[in-house]
Amino acid sequence: MTAELVRGQNHTLPQTRLEIRVSAGSPVVAGATLGDENGVVRGAEWIAHPGSPQLPGLEVSQQAAAGHRLAVDLEALPETVHRVTVLLALPVGVGGPTRFGTTAAPFVAVTGLDGTEIATFTLTGLDAESAVSALELYRRQGAWKVRAVGQGYAAGLAEMLADQGLAGAAELAASIQEAVARSLARSVAPPPPRTPEGDRVRQASGPSDPGPAPAAPPQPPAATPVQPAATPVQPAADPGTASVSASASTPGGPINYAHPRRQHAAPPTPPPTAPPAQPGQAAQPVAGDATGWSMDERLYNQIWGMFEDLARAAAAYRSAVDFAESRMDQELDRSLSDPRNRIGGAGDRAREEARAKRDELTARAREVLDRDLAQLAAEAAVVEPALPAAYAGWDNPVWHAHRIPMELPMALRLGDLHLPERTGLRIPLLVRLPLERGIWVDSGRTASEAAALTDSDRLRRLAMETAVLHAARLLAVYPPGEFSVHVIDPAGSAAGPLAPLVDAGVLAGPPAAGPQGVASVLAHLTRRVDLVQMAVRAGAADSLPPDLDTGEQLLVVNDFPHGFDDRAVTQLRYLADEGPAVGVHLLMVADREDASAYGPVLDPLWRSLLRITPVADSHLADPWVGHAWTYEPPVTPPGSRVLEQVLAAVTAARRAAGR
Repeated sequence: MTAELVRGQNHTLPQTRLEIRVSAGSPVVAGATLGDENGVVRGAEWIAHPGSPQLPGLEVSQQAAAGHRLAVDLEALPETVHRVTVLLALPVGVGGPTRFGTTAAPFVAVTGLDGTEIATFTLTGLDAESAVSALELYRRQGAWKVRAVGQGYAAGLAEMLADQGLAGAAELAASIQEAVARSLARSVAPPPPRTPEGDRVRQASGPSDPGPAPAAPPQPPAATPVQPAATPVQPAADPGTASVSASASTPGGPINYAHPRRQHAAPPTPPPTAPPAQPGQAAQPVAGDATGWSMDERLYNQIWGMFEDLARAAAAYRSAVDFAESRMDQELDRSLSDPRNRIGGAGDRAREEARAKRDELTARAREVLDRDLAQLAAEAAVVEPALPAAYAGWDNPVWHAHRIPMELPMALRLGDLHLPERTGLRIPLLVRLPLERGIWVDSGRTASEAAALTDSDRLRRLAMETAVLHAARLLAVYPPGEFSVHVIDPAGSAAGPLAPLVDAGVLAGPPAAGPQGVASVLAHLTRRVDLVQMAVRAGAADSLPPDLDTGEQLLVVNDFPHGFDDRAVTQLRYLADEGPAVGVHLLMVADREDASAYGPVLDPLWRSLLRITPVADSHLADPWVGHAWTYEPPVTPPGSRVLEQVLAAVTAARRAAGR
């Protein structure tokens, strides 16, 4: 049974060969220090960090990322080592968050070589800190234990290392951050290298290169004492943390919600390889040729690789165009600074030459961009049909043969993203499962230009239809009986969009209406969160009431805050903050203007939710170059009954499972 630790709590380690997995809401630097019997770090050679990732019995990631796997062999450590402290720090100078209080609470798990979790710890309560001692493995009377620490340091990595007795802590901290800034340890895993033809190089048979490129999770070796640490491609900020961050218009603030535990499949067979490309020809794309333990994980990593490639290709093109314009302006300024060139043929020739150079540079940049876009489009054409249902669009035929799975997939598709350079090239927007934050479907007309052109009633209906599609998809990808959906519709205005869920009988109960219905559902879910939290903290999961449903729960709220009094609003905020850590998730349809009377009281609620829209809108930004990506909400094909078929499959699976 997994021990879910709180600060100061310890747990005995049943084995000495371990993996420490880190999941964070934004890229972090992960490292570890070795301490003697007094906990003192005797020198820089006792610290594993991205610039020096290997020590006897210890190996850490070589890059800053949102996810890490650290390998530890306690028996291989020097005899003078009595403590291993896992440290996390925010990278400096890469444009990311500067304090942990503005990102999701980091989650740390100690696992065996087979992925079985031994102990987990969510680092809640962080605010101004930019570095933190997450947990420590320590030797006590010949046995090893793990203790949850969670000690933060506002002055960063240097203060943390100095606190462990390291001489020259400031210099070492600066060298670590410099390594990150030099891309020796990148805050976002770099895209695979490109051939002279511009094609992304893929690894075909698992990880072998220990360099900064992303590698697959380690597989248990036959004889090596320490496994290679690796970090798969991860979204750097989870708009969920989808690799897309929330709208830049939303002010930052402390967000504190926990990361649910991760589950990983067994190592897969090597992915298929593409036929070798002929000289001068682009390599043929292959679905699932990224690294990963399973086909789902390889496709997940491949999609994020495509997303990053498109972001960087567009950024390079826009930068080249800006440079061409700037160069033209400079040449014109130099040429026309002489009054004799401002009139007559000399001035006209100078203008023509400057514009010709600009057009030539722009054309070259466009040629490179078109080549990259064509390759990405070819890859998307291969990847999209190969996606599993959880990643696939509603128009993918995989849904017509979908069977409710027995295991939870890695991620869920929330819609598509595209850039104006090629609107037809769509990248799926994936978020990890279980959901790490709630979702807000913005039904306000002032939210975007597209929304302003849509009738209010139609916009609200589209928002609720979008929420229903997300709820249906979640029901379809969870094992039977492990996911329940509750609906609050205070005025009963969403009867039409909710009809597919109601008619299929997949809801936990009828949609709650009126003040009494709102209060009843919120009280039920609040009680569940309270009881599970108390049981986890007390280590008494067996004492939960037998009637308590410990499966994942989704609360769908329509037209918030109508029908909510102050007590109900407080309960909803509590569920949004504390619910994800214990399996209660929020999917809210709301117009922020309707809640303006609450003022700043609700600002933490809006910040904690991933905002999406029921109409196409460019409100999401990537973590690399900050492009404004256009989000396309999911829709079912006109006249299709795929939604009804999927919900019927959910009902049949529940009956077969006796749930």
